[in-house]
Amino acid sequence: MKVGLIRCQQTEIHYPAITCLVNAAKGEGGYSEVGPVEIISVNSCGGCPSKQVYARAMEMKKRGAERIVFASCIFKGSLRSLEFPCPFAGKLKKLVDEKVQISTIDWTH
Repeated sequence: MKVGLIRCQQTEIHYPAITCLVNAAKGEGGYSEVGPVEIISVNSCGGCPSKQVYARAMEMKKRGAERIVFASCIFKGSLRSLEFPCPFAGKLKKLVDEKVQISTIDWTH
């Protein structure tokens, strides 16, 4: 399965997505329901308030993504600040599910 990965722009400076990518290759963590996947695109949300998610998810879908994966930093927060998930996470999921019309995975690790 081909997926596009969207991550938090605020945390990407500290976290290079290594665990997200390793879990994708192994089919672990958030990918356990679908098994190993091929990540065809990695992009940020565009920064608060995540206005770029729609355009980026549409482009990922256009280029062959079968699902959009939200990195754990979106719904869970970063490893250093797990208590601070994205305040727009629910809206992002709904936007991608309904407007982009592609299934999502809400976490990576």
